[in-house]
Amino acid sequence: SLYVSEYFSQSAQKLSFYSWYGNAKLFHFRVPEDTVLLRWLLQASRGKGPECTDMEITVHFRYGAPPVINPLGTRFPANATVRPSYNISIALSSAVQNTTFVNVTTPAAGDWFIAAHLPEAAGRIEVKGFSTPCPYMFQADMFVLRLAEMPILEPGVLTPQTIISPAKPLHVKLFVPKHAAGMRLELRNCLMGQQKVCTVRVALGSITLPQSFQRIITCVGSTNCSLALDSPPWEKWLQVMVESLGTANASMSVEMLASFTACRPRSASSFLNFSSLNQSQTGARPGSAGALGSSALSGGEAWRNTSSPRSSCLQSQPVVREDLDVVSVRYRLLNGPSVPVNSFSPTVLLLSLDTGMDSGGSLVVSLLLNKTSVNLANATVAACVSAASPVLSLNTTRNCSTAFFQGYPLSVSMASAEAMLIVLYPQTDDWFLSLQLICPGGQGECNAAEAKVTVFAYLTPCFNDCGPYGQCSLLRRHGYLYAGCSCKAGWGGWSCTDDTKAQSIGVQNLATLLLTLSNLMFLPAIAVAVYRYYLVEASVYTYTMFFSTFYHACDQPGIAVMCIMDYDTLQYCDFLGSVVSIWVTILCMSRVKKVLKYVLFILGTLLIAMSLQLDRRGVWNMMGPCLFALVVMMAAWVYHGVKRKRCYPSSWKRWVFYLLPGITLAFIAISVYAFMETNENYYYTHSIWHVLVASSVAFLLPPRDKHKKPWAWSQKLTCRYQICQNDREELYAVT
Repeated sequence: SLYVSEYFSQSAQKLSFYSWYGNAKLFHFRVPEDTVLLRWLLQASRGKGPECTDMEITVHFRYGAPPVINPLGTRFPANATVRPSYNISIALSSAVQNTTFVNVTTPAAGDWFIAAHLPEAAGRIEVKGFSTPCPYMFQADMFVLRLAEMPILEPGVLTPQTIISPAKPLHVKLFVPKHAAGMRLELRNCLMGQQKVCTVRVALGSITLPQSFQRIITCVGSTNCSLALDSPPWEKWLQVMVESLGTANASMSVEMLASFTACRPRSASSFLNFSSLNQSQTGARPGSAGALGSSALSGGEAWRNTSSPRSSCLQSQPVVREDLDVVSVRYRLLNGPSVPVNSFSPTVLLLSLDTGMDSGGSLVVSLLLNKTSVNLANATVAACVSAASPVLSLNTTRNCSTAFFQGYPLSVSMASAEAMLIVLYPQTDDWFLSLQLICPGGQGECNAAEAKVTVFAYLTPCFNDCGPYGQCSLLRRHGYLYAGCSCKAGWGGWSCTDDTKAQSIGVQNLATLLLTLSNLMFLPAIAVAVYRYYLVEASVYTYTMFFSTFYHACDQPGIAVMCIMDYDTLQYCDFLGSVVSIWVTILCMSRVKKVLKYVLFILGTLLIAMSLQLDRRGVWNMMGPCLFALVVMMAAWVYHGVKRKRCYPSSWKRWVFYLLPGITLAFIAISVYAFMETNENYYYTHSIWHVLVASSVAFLLPPRDKHKKPWAWSQKLTCRYQICQNDREELYAVT
């Protein structure tokens, strides 16, 4: 056999501490057909700075869809199916780089996903630029070894094969046709030299993660060996690997035979509707040619024109897939939302999720039993959702499993008429919904009974749109799109349904009131500025107070939210007002000439607006104007001091009662803002920041100019008669 090796690589990604699914870095690979060995090369590294500490990276693997992970141990929504992901840990301790290999033999062909992340986030809010986080990088590369020409095992044909040595196992493949209810693989006439002893290990199927349903049997001391499977995956290639367990360098010959048990649908045209839905909707003319030589009938005709229910293994219902948006699909039944279900054979619906872009959402299946349609009060409608092939034996096994997939069970009855199933990140494949009526007394009790079940099935990016305390975000890795929920107000979980740490309504209202009403502390600063004739500064403080109040009213994570305009606009105006307030306050303290002061006001405001547009959260957007304004202020104070030949400001009372308290409040505010804020205490630490900054402004504003008189409201606004003096001088008079 000729082996071909291929290598696939993707660029490294910077890892993040985990707080929601968007923090996990996703890698998407596609394993080619006939692959016999898959090797992952995982490379993790960290920076060399003192801020870098020992770290443990968690890596998750899954076939067919992104892995469903739960590092925080939160609850999933009710009725959601959760199966633990396969994961490994990579430690970065003394070594700066760690290289790990993961091998998978006979992997399934198709999409494979890797997700990597750091431990749980600490929750501290870091100001960009104050500290340098340690970079942790992760890169995943894929190496595959595949057969260039894998032998094909034809059904019903006895094929001789040879196993050269135990070190070189035999690889063959066979194609499973549609409507295959079962398959059987036989090994006959095993010969090792002159001995008729079959000592082999047979592996049927491919390995998938996190769960693998590969079937393995070991045949020792027998000339014939067989393996039977129920509900094999339809229209798929199955790999068969045969390993010799004999002595080294001893060849073995064996004959292989594969056979299938056909499933006869209740009506050929009913399954034809799956591929000819347009004919089913418009109603093709009787006698028009269809696939397999059958007549293409409408959905209603196909249901009525059937053979005996006892002679078929399933009853099919035509389903239309309607694409609504990205990762958003609705399934519509052509014969109406209600489907008939009996006890003779399961009713099967096809839910197609094979486009490669459907695995990033949630598949929701909802059943509603029509209680008036069931003749038996103790009857139950058993349902099963499975991938690759339907479950055809609900009335006997009831374990909802196929040959290579463990399905998800559902049931409705007179006592519980509704049932719902949520499949998180369904793997790329054809999914099937099987329904069958089951009676406690056996099938004979249900002979005359028929149930009507209303089926609703759809694919949505986020179940229930993440609820009132979450935001559904569409994530992207190269060309692949998937969705995740970002929770707020203390809520957690996959769909933001875990209220273990949720904030109560009272706490949410308190947070909103603190963050908004704390901005009223700007009122004393505005009053001081107006009293001292600093009208431009007072206008800036009023602008800041207004937009900060309504920005925080709109920024709340809970239900106490009020947005008077677009959120991004409010945020930009809040940030702009905050930085400009600091800018004009320091320039006002410098006591430069009015013309120069107002020129600096306008020029600085324009530059600040530009820098905030480039990087809204950068620390230098605030520190840059502050430092420049401080340089201007210190230069002006030195100039005034040299000119007057004494310290400026010269009054000790000015220093003790105004400047030192204002500077102290400003430094405390900066410390709280930069080093103390976390996600849990944000609503009161940031409120303290509002109070301290506004109070410091009231202390730091300089006194008014000496030549300006205080506001004399009795003179400015007159409400009495006055004797006006006529100052005109008559230059001449004409008589």
